[in-house]
Amino acid sequence: MIAIIATVFAALAGVLHVAIFAMESVLWTKPAVWRRFGLADQADADTTRPMAYNQGFYNLFLAIGTFIGIVLLWAGPADGAAAIAGRTLLLFSLGSMVAAALVLTTSGAKYLRPALTQGTLPLIGFVLLLFV
Repeated sequence: MIAIIATVFAALAGVLHVAIFAMESVLWTKPAVWRRFGLADQADADTTRPMAYNQGFYNLFLAIGTFIGIVLLWAGPADGAAAIAGRTLLLFSLGSMVAAALVLTTSGAKYLRPALTQGTLPLIGFVLLLFV
């Protein structure tokens, strides 16, 4: 049962990071998006677009690692090579998401809420996976 709950939290973290990718790499210059990220105007969005584009792909790659880890975790017997590889990949991907959220908190108090949004789901999934 813990494996199922951990998988749900991991999947939710992956979906969230795909959404972040979409905002940063695809929709960055839309006013509703750059305002969400605290930018003052369209000029700031245009200036920071290359950085956001790159950062969005980091989020996408973490999400892909999470999804592949989930597939591998459930691909065979719980003690099989695929499950071990999946658990390892999940721990790495989720741990990286949590680490990125922790780094975000070092940017200032106004980033605490985004860091909690970005880091809570993967943290729960990571902790639960330790018991699988």
